[in-house]
Order: sequence, then C-alpha cells, then structure tokens
Amino acid sequence: MNKKIKKTSLIILPIALGVFLIWYSISKLSPSDIQSIKTSFQTANYWWVALSLTFGILSHLSRAYRWQFLLEPLGYKPRFANSVMAVLIAYLLNLFIPRSGEFARAATIKKYDKIPFDKAFGTIVAERVADAIMLLSIIGIAFFLQTDLIGSYLFKDKAESSIYSKIFFFVVLPLVGYIGYRFLKKSNNPFIIKVISFVNGLAEGVISILKMKKKWWFILHTLFIWMMYVLMFYAVTFALPETTNLPFEAIIVGFVVGGLSMALTNGGLGTYPVFVASALVLYNVPNNPALAFGWIMWTAQTVMVIIFGLLSFQLIPIYNKYKK
Repeated sequence: MNKKIKKTSLIILPIALGVFLIWYSISKLSPSDIQSIKTSFQTANYWWVALSLTFGILSHLSRAYRWQFLLEPLGYKPRFANSVMAVLIAYLLNLFIPRSGEFARAATIKKYDKIPFDKAFGTIVAERVADAIMLLSIIGIAFFLQTDLIGSYLFKDKAESSIYSKIFFFVVLPLVGYIGYRFLKKSNNPFIIKVISFVNGLAEGVISILKMKKKWWFILHTLFIWMMYVLMFYAVTFALPETTNLPFEAIIVGFVVGGLSMALTNGGLGTYPVFVASALVLYNVPNNPALAFGWIMWTAQTVMVIIFGLLSFQLIPIYNKYKK
C-alpha cells in the first residue's frame, strides 16, 4: 500500500468510525430516549463538571512540570509556561491526527526553548512508558475489584465463581503470560517482534525512571496526574442523580473502559460515551442517563482541550516575544 494512502487512512478511518458510532447509537434511540437524554443534559449540575475540568487542568500542569525531571538531566530547563502550552497543543492535535501531538510538543519546545527535537521527543516517549504502566496498573485494579462480576460470566457456578476467577486472573493468566513471553521471544514474526519490543521497552523505561536523580518527584507527579484523571471521572458522577451513588469499583471500571475507548477513535469520538454507558449499565444505571453521563464527560473534556489548545497556539509566540 502506498505510504501516503496508508497515512491518510490512519487519519480518516478513526474519524469515520467515530461518526458511524455516533449515528448508530442515536439511530437505536426512540424519540422518548432522546428526550430523556436531553433532559439529563438540561438538569445536570454543571458545577461538578467545572470541578472535573479543574482536576483536568491540574493534571496538565503536573504533566508539564513532570517533564522538567526528564529534561534537566540532559542539561535543559524550559520555561514552565512553554512546557504547559506545548502539552496543551499536543492534546489538541491528537484530537485530529493520532500521535501527532507528541511530535508537535517536541517541535514546540525546540522552537521556543532551543531543546533538540530528538532529545525532547525521547523524554516524551519515556513519559508514555510511565503512563502505560499506570494505565495497566489501573486495569489490574479494575480486574481485582471485579473478579466476581467477570467470573460470573466465565463460570456457571456462581458460588464458586469468586474463587475460580481469582485463581484464573491472578495465577493462571500471569503464568501463561510469562511462559508465552519466553516462548514468543524466539519468534521471527514481525508483529510478535513488535509486541516483545514494546514489553522490553516498558521494562527499560521502568529501569531508567528508577535511575533518575529525582525519581521520587517524577513518580509522585505520575501518581498525581492519574489520580486527577480518576477524579475527573468521579466528579462528573455527581452531576446526575442516577450516577451519584456509584460504588468505587464502578468508577474504576468506567474510567478504564473510557480510557481504552480513546485508542479506537480520535479523542474517543463516538466510542467514549457508548463504552462508558455500557460499563455503567452493569451497575444498574439506566441506559439513557448512562449515555448522557458519557456524552457530558466526553464533551466537557473535548471542549476544554480545544479551548486551551487554541489559546496556547495563540499565546505561545506572544509570550516568548516579550520574554526574550
């Protein structure tokens, strides 16, 4: 396949999938369902949404500050304002072209703080390793909290599902994974080589982080960033009466499902509301309020990213013009 066509497809297909999912999910709703969702939007308590966005802003500020701990050992210390705006620009561009934000972030800090592109990009890759580990850890927590629920689908005997599911997820699966990893390391299949390379990259990333001078500050900021992400989700549950009393495990499962949906389409377009709603329904939230919650959450996040990203585009050249 022509490289240009392949690149164009990687941009267009996720957007097309998102648009299709929006159409498909709406087409399945009756007029009364649509009215119910509209009512949820109209009666939602948007003070909780505002609090959610505050947590989001704090996570972006922390991410920009955390970046300093990776750049300082290389001999660079960008202005904090430039780091923040570079991060916000990256989020904005990722909404339209997947993974373009990381390149734009490195290019932005190169332009305004004279940090070589390759070194800046290398630190961003290291950040992604830390974030991947955090996401995998939260997925692990979700599995731990919900082994009974998942086990009830895998095993017919509900009385024994709890024991069997815990053995399956925390003994059998890790053992199979380890044996599989050892076996697949010898494979020459290009896809398997990429997977093994990704796993090795995670391991190397952990080792490099643990060797950092200010590793504990880096780790604390990483934990803070992901705590803010979870709190963003949690705060919005109070915006609707139907989601106000969700248990902790529902928050974690909904957060994980929503996070994974972001990888399917640009910024979770079309996928985020549907996936989150499907998770909340498992906890006895009616389908229409669950969909409304997903759309409120996604819309608030996306609008925040667009507004602050565009402001950063406008302000970063002005800021650096007067700081010279």
